[in-house]
Amino acid sequence: MATAMTPSATVRRLRGSGLDAAVPYLMLGPALFLVLGVIVYPLIQGLRSSTGFYRFGREVRSVGLDNYRQAFGDPAFLEALATTARFVFLVVTIETILGLALALLVARERRFIRRIRATLILPMIVTPVVVGIVFRLIYASDVGLLASLAHAVGLEAPQILSSGSGAFWGLVFLDVWEWTPLLFLILLAGIQSMPVEPFEAARVDGAGAWRTFVDHTLPLLRPTILVAVTLRAIDALTTFDQVYVLTHGGPGTSTQLISIYGYQTFFQFQQVGYAAAMLFMVALVVMVAAGFAVGLMRRRPS
Repeated sequence: MATAMTPSATVRRLRGSGLDAAVPYLMLGPALFLVLGVIVYPLIQGLRSSTGFYRFGREVRSVGLDNYRQAFGDPAFLEALATTARFVFLVVTIETILGLALALLVARERRFIRRIRATLILPMIVTPVVVGIVFRLIYASDVGLLASLAHAVGLEAPQILSSGSGAFWGLVFLDVWEWTPLLFLILLAGIQSMPVEPFEAARVDGAGAWRTFVDHTLPLLRPTILVAVTLRAIDALTTFDQVYVLTHGGPGTSTQLISIYGYQTFFQFQQVGYAAAMLFMVALVVMVAAGFAVGLMRRRPS
């Protein structure tokens, strides 16, 4: 009568046949196919599309690098780049400062702290499209929440979405409200993972809260801050949903980020090759930033 094969016998048989070396690669197969289908193939297809001239969705001829040259000579593209850079810088800076302040505030285990932490992350779990719709209702100059509050106290309704600067700062406030919790969570995890010995020594030496923060907290937290800032900058660079729902890039071009301009170029103006060239350059920037973030996360503390 045949006996059941034990795990050790199975391992020996695999080693004898040489399959044990191939098992890790076979297990990585599904993930590899997913990466090829979702990331690698679209990048290759986008690079190919960026070198062609299209009409009615069909490639007419190859134009080489002309689409890239056109991008750097296009004032609208350069303006969208400048707007995107200003938006990314502002939101990442504000969110990092607020996230760090909130993380320091609730880092210690005290009464109701857990409930406060749970409340702080609520904006992050709301769908970006829903956030855009809600803030559009808040900013509306006729029946919006801010307009109703202004009328209740006898003031004129603020014209946020009808002015360029108002719409831009309204978009910045929306992004800060939604994504500060992400920086808060990352920095809170970094604070809670710091060693306690330097802080105990500083307390014994009589160092104040500010001196302890500058000399110990900030240096120990610097790698975590760099990772958080890089990840958030990558996400902010590709912001689309909230802008499209809230302003559609307007009024004028005041909130026309590079993602909105690429979308309009592709779908409204039907310049497929030119839009592919613009967005492929953005994808390269994102990949470089992602590689930098991965390098920071893999770097072991000295």
